[in-house]
Amino acid sequence: MIEVSRAVAIPDNEVTITAIRAQGAGGQHVNKTSTAIHLRFDIRASSLPEYYKERLLAASHHLITPDGVVVIKAQEYRSQEMNREAAVARLVSLIQELTVEQKSRRATRPTRASKERRLASKSQKSTTKSLRGKVRRPE
Repeated sequence: MIEVSRAVAIPDNEVTITAIRAQGAGGQHVNKTSTAIHLRFDIRASSLPEYYKERLLAASHHLITPDGVVVIKAQEYRSQEMNREAAVARLVSLIQELTVEQKSRRATRPTRASKERRLASKSQKSTTKSLRGKVRRPE
């Protein structure tokens, strides 16, 4: 079970994890071992709550295909097990990030004291700048 939150968990059979060969430099080791992990998670066929599914499918994220499948490739580590853990952690963080409820902004107004401080500082700056002009000698 992959735990997303206290109330939500994903069964292991809903996540497809495949070991593939990693890309990039690494010499003989990278050419003969399958250490990279390819994780696929179908949102529509999952047992996630409807609210989670709606939020994930509505999001336009580069890891979610138009068919509603999350595709994660993890290859930053040299061991397969660490890449598997990294892929699962990225899946969990993606679900948590996209399903968090945004607080609505409440409009506020500046206080009278803050307005007065702002105006006082503006006049102070104006005075300072006016004193920077050329000094004229009395004739």
